[in-house]
Amino acid sequence: MSPIQEQLVALAAVFEATVLVDRIARTGQVSEAAMGCMLGSLLVRDPQSTLDVYGGDDLNLRDGYRALVSALERDPAALQRDSLRYSLALLNLERQLAKRDDMLQVMGSRLDQIQNQVEHFGLVHDNVIAACGALYQDTISTFRQRIQVQGDMRHLQQTGNAAKIRALLLAGIRSARLWRQLGGHRWQLVFSRSKLLKELYPLLRG
Repeated sequence: MSPIQEQLVALAAVFEATVLVDRIARTGQVSEAAMGCMLGSLLVRDPQSTLDVYGGDDLNLRDGYRALVSALERDPAALQRDSLRYSLALLNLERQLAKRDDMLQVMGSRLDQIQNQVEHFGLVHDNVIAACGALYQDTISTFRQRIQVQGDMRHLQQTGNAAKIRALLLAGIRSARLWRQLGGHRWQLVFSRSKLLKELYPLLRG
């Protein structure tokens, strides 16, 4: 995998998280495998490769690849506008988080506790999802910029769905951080679109 493809895996994971957020907001449904992949990414501290963060392969990032392709192609027919809006907001929020060592420390210690819960209950247990959602609420949600999720109020008002959405946004922040650590930056999305797409198409087909 080229360095740019490594970046694209992390960026596609940001989009995967927000596609799932949008799906829960609109339908109240999300697949356990996709949810598990995103939650699992929060707990991988010392990966050997970028794919290790997502369980060793990119099978659960397909929707993220598609959403990223449609954003870079700027195809109005395929563009997932809400997912794009949430993804760009997460990239902004991650920049703010990067300046907050105090908050990063809190997140690190809380994720250690969540790891213990995972060992006890399993990765996609309601308690683990609730703990991840609460961590997002206590940290990222305190920034002035807030992500307003649009959707069907019947789904958004359910406590379990709200927790899943916050947990997925937390996972999106994790992937945004990884993308930046791998050398990703927002100017690429404006000025290097064709180059990114050239590297992205093989991943999508793979």
